[in-house]
Amino acid sequence: MRNWLAFGSGAASAFGRRCPPRRLPAAAALVAGGWLLSMAAAVAQGFPNKTVRFVVPYPPGGGTSIVAQLLSHKLKDKWGQAVVVDNRPGASGIIGASDVLRSAADGHTLLLASSTHVINPLLMSTPYDSIKDFAPVLSLYSSELVLVVNPALPARNLQEFIALAKASPGKFNYASVSAGGTTHLAGEMLNVMAEIKTHHVAYKGAGPALTDLIGGQVEFSFAAPVAALPFITNGRLKALAVTGDARVPAIPQVPTFAEAGMPGFQARLWFGFIAKAGTPPALVDKLAADIGAVMDTPEMKERLLSLGLDRFVNGPEAYGALMKADLARYADLVKKANIKLEN
Repeated sequence: MRNWLAFGSGAASAFGRRCPPRRLPAAAALVAGGWLLSMAAAVAQGFPNKTVRFVVPYPPGGGTSIVAQLLSHKLKDKWGQAVVVDNRPGASGIIGASDVLRSAADGHTLLLASSTHVINPLLMSTPYDSIKDFAPVLSLYSSELVLVVNPALPARNLQEFIALAKASPGKFNYASVSAGGTTHLAGEMLNVMAEIKTHHVAYKGAGPALTDLIGGQVEFSFAAPVAALPFITNGRLKALAVTGDARVPAIPQVPTFAEAGMPGFQARLWFGFIAKAGTPPALVDKLAADIGAVMDTPEMKERLLSLGLDRFVNGPEAYGALMKADLARYADLVKKANIKLEN
């Protein structure tokens, strides 16, 4: 050992005489960087080495669970490992997100999150930071929202609806599928942008919300087109406008908010996989590539269309930018509208 130390010391001295000392840290950094990249690549190449778990923070049977199940079957064949869907509903997705944070940052546990994930910390106490504590992997699909009203309401378009609401401040109620979710904040966004005053009524799902809207217990609601389409078609609901930059193919007769005179109204529901922060970037890239390849198959594209969902695939960087943009936009809305959740 002493001889090795002596040789090392002498070699270091000789090397120091030949090369300027300031070049040693750079060389060492290059070596270390190359080693880390090699290790990261090896980790990604060996993934997965055990069961992969998709945590879905919603009850079984919904569109999110259906998509997760389809992906799990395809990825099981691709990876040669079991891929299970674990439904962990409750607390607007906080229970599922917290479960993922208790797991290892090794890519074997992913959360199938929605846009509600970035909204939650704005309205309630969460045991995590929705951005810093997670690593975006891949967004999967999205859904615009449609503003629907009870047919008895004498409004043929968005502007007439706004005029009615202004004439009766505080008398209109709107239904959402949950307190604090995107359909809730869409109603508050309308209040702010149209300068009207309406009241929020939270329901446990789209079914009860639309049932009460049809029954006249509330005057309007924001809903995913797939949920509202049957009632729009049979005339039990009247559609006034859709969010987004283009009309929804399933209801092409309904204008966008911009076409209806309110540009800038954006309230898209999105869904995608996120991992625990600290998951190696090379592994995140592999997950995004493998899941993205399955999302590109004709079978997945057709299934999304049948569910009334828009394919919305973005890699880690673009997905992360989307999450941050939504957080900033909704934070501004929560402040302007003074939104608070009732316990």
